[in-house]
Amino acid sequence: MDYVDQMNASMGLKGLINIAVVLVFIGASWWALQELKLEALLKRPRSAAAKTLQIFLSIALGYQVARFVIDYLDWSTWFSKMF
Repeated sequence: MDYVDQMNASMGLKGLINIAVVLVFIGASWWALQELKLEALLKRPRSAAAKTLQIFLSIALGYQVARFVIDYLDWSTWFSKMF
């Protein structure tokens, strides 16, 4: 396997791991948002629009937390290349 093939395989694995991390954190944010009392904020809390809003909030929150974790792991690996 030459260098280019190794880089492509490494990037593919990293992409797969990133997707898994994002999906895990979206699921965790969905679970955490279940504890929020959205009924007080919404006109019709049981409507399809309210559930869609909850899904969008879960995706936005989960993605941001996942990006932080992924970036943090990337930054920590950069330290090993400094020394």
